[in-house]
Amino acid sequence: MITILLILLALLGGIALSVQSSVNGRLGGAVGVLAAAWLTFVLGALISVLLVLFAQPPQELTLLDAPRWQLTGAFFGVFYIIAMVFSVPQVGIAAATAAVITGQLTMSLLIDNFAWLGNAEIPLDLQRWCAIALLFVAMALIYIGNRKRERGENAQ
Repeated sequence: MITILLILLALLGGIALSVQSSVNGRLGGAVGVLAAAWLTFVLGALISVLLVLFAQPPQELTLLDAPRWQLTGAFFGVFYIIAMVFSVPQVGIAAATAAVITGQLTMSLLIDNFAWLGNAEIPLDLQRWCAIALLFVAMALIYIGNRKRERGENAQ
């Protein structure tokens, strides 16, 4: 039962990312990409501080004690936000999200296969290779569909 709830939570997280990307893409077009990214991180930092202070149970390590390489994850979040704020207005939310999901799942499969970053090894088998191929096909079809629609609108 807990597994289903965690998968549902992850699904809701994915929904939130798509909505966030769409909203931030529009905001970035109106106020600038870096201003939109700044707002995201300032509000995120404020909410995170409140959660750490009032909701998080004590942990074994603090941020000062954690291995330094684990602190680099924050830079990836910055890259993601800025990449989406740039991409969404140009290619659309579906194409940008498909590209993110393709990149995310492809890298996840590679991390599993090579047991990078301290994760358990889960080898790439035929099904996983097919999944990667289908992700790239889905991404391409969404992008091509967007381009056809744009050309049809420009012709009118």
